[in-house]
Amino acid sequence: MSTDKKTFATVNPATEEEIATYTYMTSETAFKAVEECHSAYLEWRTRPVEDRAKIIKSIGKELINQKDKLAKLMTEEMGKLLRQGHQEIELCAGICEFTGTEGIKYLKDEERDLAEGGKGIITYSPIGVIYGIQPWNFPTYQVIRYSIANLLAGNGILLKHAKNVTGSALLLQEIYNTAGLPNDLFKVLIVDHDLSDKIIEHDLVRGVTLTGSSEAGRIIGKKAGAVLKKTVLELGSNDAYLVLDDADVALAAKTCVQGRIYNNGETCVSAKRFIVTEKVYDQFRDAFIEGMKAIVTGDPTEKSSKMGPLARKDLRKTLHEQVEESVKKGAKISLGGVIPEGKGYYYPATVLENVTPGQPAYDDELFGPVASLIKAKDNEDAMRIANDSQFGLGGGIFSNNEDKAIQLAREHFDTGMVNINSFGLARPNMPFGGIKNSGFGREHGGFGIREFVNAKSIYIPRKD
Repeated sequence: MSTDKKTFATVNPATEEEIATYTYMTSETAFKAVEECHSAYLEWRTRPVEDRAKIIKSIGKELINQKDKLAKLMTEEMGKLLRQGHQEIELCAGICEFTGTEGIKYLKDEERDLAEGGKGIITYSPIGVIYGIQPWNFPTYQVIRYSIANLLAGNGILLKHAKNVTGSALLLQEIYNTAGLPNDLFKVLIVDHDLSDKIIEHDLVRGVTLTGSSEAGRIIGKKAGAVLKKTVLELGSNDAYLVLDDADVALAAKTCVQGRIYNNGETCVSAKRFIVTEKVYDQFRDAFIEGMKAIVTGDPTEKSSKMGPLARKDLRKTLHEQVEESVKKGAKISLGGVIPEGKGYYYPATVLENVTPGQPAYDDELFGPVASLIKAKDNEDAMRIANDSQFGLGGGIFSNNEDKAIQLAREHFDTGMVNINSFGLARPNMPFGGIKNSGFGREHGGFGIREFVNAKSIYIPRKD
């Protein structure tokens, strides 16, 4: 059977039952979709930005209108708690509102006086079709994050979503169109990796954005760079949360539990390494383990569940192998670490201690509800350990001295985002993104609107 005719099924990770079957697009169908998106873009780019903004806001309203249907589908496809699906959609509606209201100012022309006299105008023009390759962990948010800003900028959007959330991708396409977005301006491509590479190379594709692992980022960045396409890469991390000598330990433990298990622990910017000073380590560890013990893992549609299954069986296998390898190299399991029997790809809230360099729990990203506890000598040592990472997406600091925490975040924390005495995923009005092996480029807060535009200089001479 040829690659063009291959099919695949989506599977409910809580029940292991098939949900739906989909057929990969042929190359002819996929390329036609690219051409249709480009044609729609040529008209869309000429519309006043205020008109585009109205449709962006309408998309936010339609997301709320279809919130129950979309949240239910996300839970079925990737196992997130139903209530967290609602929260995700509400965040996305907020992104649409912010972008449709505040985003306009980031696209306004700027005028500058020229040194030799005359005037310069900087205008921000759309560049064309933007191809987004997105993961499964936040089926709606990952799409909204890149598509809404680029639609406001006047670009066209192609989406290759993770295949296990194909239904969510198609429902989002329906929601966008129902909200008034012109047909073909947002297109879902159901393609395999080989055909995806050809989409990157397509002459009508002008930019590529990926959310995924660092390994995927290197592959896609190389392929896009080879054909001189700009990229934005939002990649993985092993975010460190520091608990300093003067921290409110009870607050830190409670917040860190939520930061580790939110979205079943499958979040690039979730709390993963917990670096605690000797002075408060025992107190924090005891409170943290008690908090993790209280996490009820079960049916993600039930209100009593605090954590659902991992999204796929292979992901659970990988996570468990990382735990076992860490233990083999000296880590100690203080809670969890055993794959439960029965249906569903569940994994328990797990706590590892004696975590040191050379272990996956220290060096790598553990994409699931496994926490790495690391003891630091003092506050300075805690900051050193936090930065001893190949990643740099987010992190957190717990301290009762807010000014000191802000100074550490500003001057020393080598990441793109820092939470002070709190945990959070994304805010519509703040930039989102990382450094080092966590990628490059920024989204949200107006920054994403200018990632894929042409900052064009226009020179007008002085009139003598």
